[in-house]
Amino acid sequence: MGRPTIGVLPLYDGDKESYWMLPGYMKGIEDAGGIPFVLPLTSDAENITRIANMFDGFLFTGGHDINPEIYGEQIEDVCGELCQERDVMESTLFKQVIDLDKPAFGICRGLQLFNALLGGTLYQDIPAQFKSESSIKHKQAPPYSEPIHHVYIEKGNPLHRIIETENLKVNSYHHQGIKELSKQLISVAKAEDGLIEAVMMPEKKFILAVQWHPEFSYKSDQYNFRLFEEFVKSC
Repeated sequence: MGRPTIGVLPLYDGDKESYWMLPGYMKGIEDAGGIPFVLPLTSDAENITRIANMFDGFLFTGGHDINPEIYGEQIEDVCGELCQERDVMESTLFKQVIDLDKPAFGICRGLQLFNALLGGTLYQDIPAQFKSESSIKHKQAPPYSEPIHHVYIEKGNPLHRIIETENLKVNSYHHQGIKELSKQLISVAKAEDGLIEAVMMPEKKFILAVQWHPEFSYKSDQYNFRLFEEFVKSC
């Protein structure tokens, strides 16, 4: 059996009207044994259906905020930059990935997207809307490979079986997060302030999303590399 092919959702620069990609997404897949391909940004339904059927799995990348209209809220001033093209393509593709039961790995925006599309809601801005007595910072300065806070993983849950640790120190670069968890997802990791940091869809082959950024840290952190390894293995 050959190495699995994995479609990677493109990043988008609105000012330059250009697609772009962080090498860690691609190299993480490649180092774990997969063959990554950067996808086109398209809203063509027929093309998206062909893409959904063409690849063995999909990596949903970080980036823009999720449009609050997707989870039934008005856009507030604290919401960040949106990308309608990404919302349209990723929403359509994710629904087909679920129907086909193909593996999907979400990172940062990917976690927020999965939750919103499956009926959950988001904090449009954590500092403004999520009250906590903790001093955790969820949006760090470079270098992004450096871990800044812990996440806690209950022993025996699906994520624990993958990375085999109950306490993982992670990097963090996000200002949105899960407010109400989708009933189709389970929380498998939380920060010490209670914010959900990882989710899985238990009845599917492999639907996993994390709020942190393993694409920056997998080379120096065996636990984060295991996320890529398990994803590629499932593909």
